[in-house]
Amino acid sequence: MADKDIRRLVEAIVDYLEWEKTIKANGAHRPVTRDSLILIDFLRFAARNEMVWEEMFTLHTLKEFSHVSTFKHASRSLTALSGFLYSHRQIPKPLTTPRRLIDLPDPFDSYLHQQSHKASLNHLRQVKRLLASFHDYLEEHSILLTKLKIEDLDQFLSGMKVARSTRSLYRSYLRGFLTYLHRERRILNKDLAPLLVGPRLFCKQKPPKFLRPQEVQTLFASLSLSTPYDIRTYAIVLLAYTLGLRPVEIGTLTLDDISFRKREVTLSNRKGLNPVTLPLPEQTIKALAAYLAKARPQSPSRSVFVNFPFPYAPMQSASVIQCISKAMKQAGLSYSAYALRHTYAQNLLHMGQSIYEIKEMLGHDNIHSTQKYLHIHVDLMRKVLFHETL
Repeated sequence: MADKDIRRLVEAIVDYLEWEKTIKANGAHRPVTRDSLILIDFLRFAARNEMVWEEMFTLHTLKEFSHVSTFKHASRSLTALSGFLYSHRQIPKPLTTPRRLIDLPDPFDSYLHQQSHKASLNHLRQVKRLLASFHDYLEEHSILLTKLKIEDLDQFLSGMKVARSTRSLYRSYLRGFLTYLHRERRILNKDLAPLLVGPRLFCKQKPPKFLRPQEVQTLFASLSLSTPYDIRTYAIVLLAYTLGLRPVEIGTLTLDDISFRKREVTLSNRKGLNPVTLPLPEQTIKALAAYLAKARPQSPSRSVFVNFPFPYAPMQSASVIQCISKAMKQAGLSYSAYALRHTYAQNLLHMGQSIYEIKEMLGHDNIHSTQKYLHIHVDLMRKVLFHETL
């Protein structure tokens, strides 16, 4: 019986790898060779254990194989294979790797619960991950919250190998938690938040990077619509350029947020909990319609943008950034994904919008954040100085 099931597994792997080659030929950058080696390794694993078909695609088997396999992240290939087999109705359900739940004790958990009423879901996830690392650090070094010192906080942050901007963001998260411990819970006798500061920066602020009109034309001229990946990229780039959406806002868009009849999109999970409804330009509507009709795979997720390899999970902000950055690189432009948001702000300025109106369109809480997005309006300056016509 097991021999028959092993032959069935061989046929399934061959069919899957053939399908994966066609996906790669259409623009997907998936390591087919690595997948084939991992699946051959799984074939040997199943044969050694004389597994029957019903045992092969279970969470227990996935864990056992991941433990003995010499390949890093071997479970991803097996999960992708199960998704292929599920789509062809060869197994009752696909494999999914459960997310590790982060359970934090009080006062960490109570602080997060309090923040849930005034922060976006994505922001809460970031804060929770940091507080989980901080809790582990305190446990490892046997430090009580009541005995916490500024030196402990500095030591914790110095051990994190992250960029300077990320470390500054982490300090901001911790300051909120420290203030909560002092003012509301009375766990700390002294508020350590004002003491948790980074090194003073003497360099001038970098001007925002935005695309000039000719560069915008170059970018869109380089975008292809030949594959599902290209169609998805085109829709993502248009959302960033015509609406100034953040990568995280694009990633969290759901099918319920878009109204084709009203020609508008609602951003319900916007940063700072500032929900807004924005009009959709005609070009952007057409790009979204083309993606949803021709390129988006059938996924149980309500997210607009999903990853193409099974299980078609919602795109995270990092994937959206990678998608836009790749489009920039292919166009020969050395800009980051956020340059399109900066370009949107700059276009509003050239259209005569005030900084307060631009602040609302960008979804900023503080006008100082908006100022960082805007460059000097050179044309307007020349009109004032030299009486030139715009």
